[in-house]
Amino acid sequence: MSPRRAAVNEVMRARSRERIMQAAVELIGRRGFNQVTLADIAERAGVARGLVSYYFPGKRFLLQTAMHRHMHTTLAAALRPLGDPASPAHTDDPDAWLATAIDAVTGLAVDEPTLMRTHLSLILAPLDGVFVQDEEQQELGRLLQEVLRRRGSTDPAAEHAVLRSALMGACIGMLLPGAESPAALIRADLFARYGLDPDLGPRHGGTGLTPP
Repeated sequence: MSPRRAAVNEVMRARSRERIMQAAVELIGRRGFNQVTLADIAERAGVARGLVSYYFPGKRFLLQTAMHRHMHTTLAAALRPLGDPASPAHTDDPDAWLATAIDAVTGLAVDEPTLMRTHLSLILAPLDGVFVQDEEQQELGRLLQEVLRRRGSTDPAAEHAVLRSALMGACIGMLLPGAESPAALIRADLFARYGLDPDLGPRHGGTGLTPP
């Protein structure tokens, strides 16, 4: 096989995996985990059912990987304007970067509660007792560590573990069935913990996480 053909095949495989992960996020976010089959996901993604199983060893693993991708692409999209000199949102203020990161991740609990609740439940009760640490999850960690570096962190890996735990705890607090904490209070606590101005970030004001 020529190098060019191999490169084309690799691109096609990557696109197929991305379509499968996106389909899983869309369907499970709308219907719930138990109401979606791998066949449903394959049909939504426009791929053969066998291809889903080829790339992902089961629906739980697929959703975990898909959610890690969904989270890091959501975070990357939120941060991108801050680093774009042509964007009105461009800023070198490290606090603005952290505020945006917090809003992007916790905003998923507000905007997509079914999806985020399912993701958290699978993290806390994995079938094999192990947290899925794939390339998608590592990319999310890389983005958060870069935000912490901007704030002068001398050990972004360690501080990332604390920030990740704080973000997960915040989302659990917002989504705990029957005992949900108001999103505004959760956000205020996180911002106070990191000494952030509550007017920073894309979501502020009002009684929730939605701009007034």
